[in-house]
Amino acid sequence: MQGGTDMLLFWVAFWCYLAATLGASVYAGTRKDGVRTAVFYVTLLGFASNTGALIMRSVLSGHPPVTNLFEYLSFFAWAIVLGFLLIWRKKGLEMLTAFAATIAFAMMVMASLFPADISRQLIPALQSYWLWIHVSLAILAEAAFAVAFVASLMCLMGDKRGHRRLPDRKLLDSITYRAIGIGFPLFTVGALFAGAVWAQRAWGTPWSWDPKETSSLIVWLIYAIYLHVRRTRKGSIALTSGLSVLGFTLTILTILGSKFLGGLHSYG
Repeated sequence: MQGGTDMLLFWVAFWCYLAATLGASVYAGTRKDGVRTAVFYVTLLGFASNTGALIMRSVLSGHPPVTNLFEYLSFFAWAIVLGFLLIWRKKGLEMLTAFAATIAFAMMVMASLFPADISRQLIPALQSYWLWIHVSLAILAEAAFAVAFVASLMCLMGDKRGHRRLPDRKLLDSITYRAIGIGFPLFTVGALFAGAVWAQRAWGTPWSWDPKETSSLIVWLIYAIYLHVRRTRKGSIALTSGLSVLGFTLTILTILGSKFLGGLHSYG
């Protein structure tokens, strides 16, 4: 890995997210407000460092930091924390938001496994503003799915009578629904529509059944089923939470899949 300022900030964010994750575990056991406050500020420091790292990479490369898996996952971690920070002060979600950095830390761990070299000269397929629209909207959508994922996991962990250490199941279900309600249209426009426009310009066809395209469509269908079931109230909270968990699991496999399955998206 490179040892520039961007990487220094990346590692500061990495360790802050780890510290916040450990602090959240302490909070889960003690439920002390002082611990949660400390977790918040450590998470905020990690978020600021994560922001600085992304900005520095943009300055050094001359383009947005979304052209390889290291940058994608770093950006993804940033967007996940942003999503949780937006609901941090919502009453009743103290346990949920305390773990804001946990899933972001997981993304940073995965990012650290990939080359962090800065590409100043991009291949022709990446030299399009449609790429930035496609990737940035997809990341924001997937960050919303991440918030829903954590809420759904906690929902599944609690029983129908409620778990004394977890937020109310109905509140968690509401957060899941709202997060997916935000993420789904972003994913539709960013991952599918903007992706198809970019593919048409880069490769001459809007859809080629590339492994990542196919898996993205499956993810879209799962969240579409979730919204249908949730809106029509034809399924239990356990069912809709399960669909949310399944959708995000496949989202992560989609992000990483191109690296191992090949296809037109394997440049990252």
